[in-house]
Amino acid sequence: MASDWTIGKVARWAADDFRARGITSPRLEAELLLSHVLGTDRIHVIADADRSLSASELESFREAIKRRRKGEPVAYIRGQKEFYGRVFRVDRRVLVPRPDTETLIDVALGRTRHCSLGARTLDVCTGSGCVAITLARERPTSTLCATDISADAIAVARDNALRLGAAHQIRWLVGDLCDPLSPGHDRYDLVVANPPYIPERDYESLPPDIKEFEPRVALLAGEDGLSVIRRLVAEAPRYMLSGGVIALEVGAGQAAAVSALLGDAGFCDVAVAKGYGGHERVVSARLPDHGPP
Repeated sequence: MASDWTIGKVARWAADDFRARGITSPRLEAELLLSHVLGTDRIHVIADADRSLSASELESFREAIKRRRKGEPVAYIRGQKEFYGRVFRVDRRVLVPRPDTETLIDVALGRTRHCSLGARTLDVCTGSGCVAITLARERPTSTLCATDISADAIAVARDNALRLGAAHQIRWLVGDLCDPLSPGHDRYDLVVANPPYIPERDYESLPPDIKEFEPRVALLAGEDGLSVIRRLVAEAPRYMLSGGVIALEVGAGQAAAVSALLGDAGFCDVAVAKGYGGHERVVSARLPDHGPP
């Protein structure tokens, strides 16, 4: 009977099931899914461990477990993901925001302190809008433009901006990288991007929760994983102000190659920052004060 299943008991059962299936954080995922079903948070899941689940709650949790067993990311099942202290809505139209991308925010904010009050920022490959919206909320007097090749992704980003109070700061454009912009008119103090950077050859070896659920267009970038970054580095200077900063999230092992691309494109003060996982994750640089090369 449903009354025999307490919150604590089903959480342990789900965690054991996930662990047996090789899921990396079984207890965390079990509690996140249970809190979603119950309409609460993990604190209450832990605190109310002795409360019995109703029949409808138990059935909803079973359905969530079935979806996770098939590889669907917890963020898609819950329809949300926390990023930089804010909750973003996500679904299969956009990538799930990762903790490492918070390093991109830290680098971008740190390297543009000199123009923080009125920074003009371009976020390329915006996806869920987590980077653009976070920068907007961290700097309420800034203005931003965000582009994505996917109209579906822009729809998700717009919704997140409305919910999180950043809609008035951000202009959303559908198009490939900088294509929607006007050279000579659109110029920015900061260009940021979490672009596709996975090599095509690595696609089949990706974990099922990435390969089978997240949008391929937001993941893959040619044979070496650098085709999108290579194009962006070449295009970006035309849309940057003198002394402007570019900050790019990159894949593991790509920092040296991206640093070289930036240097060859005329950027200076190239720097590399490590993400939470210890990998070199963000490469940033400055456009010389004399403007675009």
